[in-house]
Amino acid sequence: MELKNKINMNKIPFILLLLCLFTSCSKDADGENNGTIYKYYYPTDEATITASAIGAGTGALDPKGIAVANNKLYICNGDVLEIFDATTLKYIKTIANYTKGTTTIALTKLSSVCIDNGRIYVGSVDSRLFVFDESTNTGISTVGNGQWWNTFVHVFAVVVKDGLVFVKEKETSIKVFETSQITESSDWNLKPIAKLNTLNGFDQIYSLDIASGNLVVAGRDAKSYLYYNIADIKANAASSLTEPIKPVTAPFTDAKPIAISFSEDWAITTETVGSLNYLRLYPKEEFMNKNYTPRINANDIMGANPFGTIVSTAQLNDRIFLSDNTNKKIRVIKLNHSTITEQK
Repeated sequence: MELKNKINMNKIPFILLLLCLFTSCSKDADGENNGTIYKYYYPTDEATITASAIGAGTGALDPKGIAVANNKLYICNGDVLEIFDATTLKYIKTIANYTKGTTTIALTKLSSVCIDNGRIYVGSVDSRLFVFDESTNTGISTVGNGQWWNTFVHVFAVVVKDGLVFVKEKETSIKVFETSQITESSDWNLKPIAKLNTLNGFDQIYSLDIASGNLVVAGRDAKSYLYYNIADIKANAASSLTEPIKPVTAPFTDAKPIAISFSEDWAITTETVGSLNYLRLYPKEEFMNKNYTPRINANDIMGANPFGTIVSTAQLNDRIFLSDNTNKKIRVIKLNHSTITEQK
């Protein structure tokens, strides 16, 4: 996150207050002997990625799940996976097929993507999880064979960390696998080691991420973020295959969580309230303690360019990437930070 200004003065300047009014910025206050420090956070537009930036610019962009890893931005775009440089925003390549040896499978209806430990995991609504080598983009393995009555009933989200693969499928089911189960010679019909219950859900693209030893799901249908302790999942894995583990929740009265991702400092979320779509940033520790007081709470940028339905988020330094499916683009937002000391 970039530190934009540091100013010492007796009163908060009118211009910053006006900026906050139009950008939905929030403040943290810290007391010091010589005054009170106010930290203001506010988002500004930096760039957009549209269909014209892909290849020859003649195709389409239907963005779903996104991820950033090793300075690359991965975008699930309909039946292909797009790769961009996350710093320059230049197009790198399109992956349209899973290829391993003499086997080629066309990618279809991509929902989600995650990069972990040298692998790219790509979820397909057509009931498959594709696993690629991150360096070569060649196929390692597939989980599921495209028939919804077998391994998965569709795939709507995937996240991988610390040796575990979490796959959200249709309705209220998340299946848990170990990364060690997926090898170049493993069978497509793997058996999960555990199952989780999301309480509500049907066939929407979902979002989930891992922080502080917990899997967190943006439970749009449950109107809550869903927390699953990973140590508890491991301890109760066998019994969960019969009775899936339910989450700890703190339901909202009106907001529907749509997307969730974690950076070092933030829980980066999107939520819908009625017809409005919000970008909300919570300090990560507060969010994990279910203290939902956002430092950024914006449904547009400076009163313009309202957000559509943002189904996935990611962050690289002071850049926040938003997969705006309504407006068919990736919005690149800059997170700004101003610090002001009010003298006593």
